[in-house]
Amino acid sequence: MAETTATVSQTSVSPDVAAGVAQFLTPVVIDLTALVVNGKQAHWHVRGANFIGVHELLDTIVAHAQDWADSAAERIVALGLPVDARLSTVAAKTTTGELTAGFQQSETTIAEFVAQIDATLTTVKTAVDELDAIDLTSQDIAVEVSRGLEKDRWFLVAHVAR
Repeated sequence: MAETTATVSQTSVSPDVAAGVAQFLTPVVIDLTALVVNGKQAHWHVRGANFIGVHELLDTIVAHAQDWADSAAERIVALGLPVDARLSTVAAKTTTGELTAGFQQSETTIAEFVAQIDATLTTVKTAVDELDAIDLTSQDIAVEVSRGLEKDRWFLVAHVAR
């Protein structure tokens, strides 16, 4: 019996499509990873009358951001490309900005973290717009992230709304 060697392609998507997806989903992964790290920092240092609600909500938002970062990164890798979300890369490339160090009143924590969510939403909305012409499956991931971040933002803002 003759031996045969089958070659299976890494992905059914063209290299150009994979590169386009990576171009727009990688910044999403980076900003979401920054939200995870900064959300935990905010979670540990929030103070004030809204402490428990904000503290617990930040944990929920961190879990969501981690799940969305994982989905976006897995899409890039499934298309055959690596993704770099090491902390040094995230620190160098995130658009989220920084949180004030140390303990903060809940109103300050919320304002700073909402600004980080807004920066991430800008990155995500770019991905939604650009992926429309590149890959609809990848765009669906970005749409899911946008929808979820907007909901998490609303929940956070509700703590300080007057």
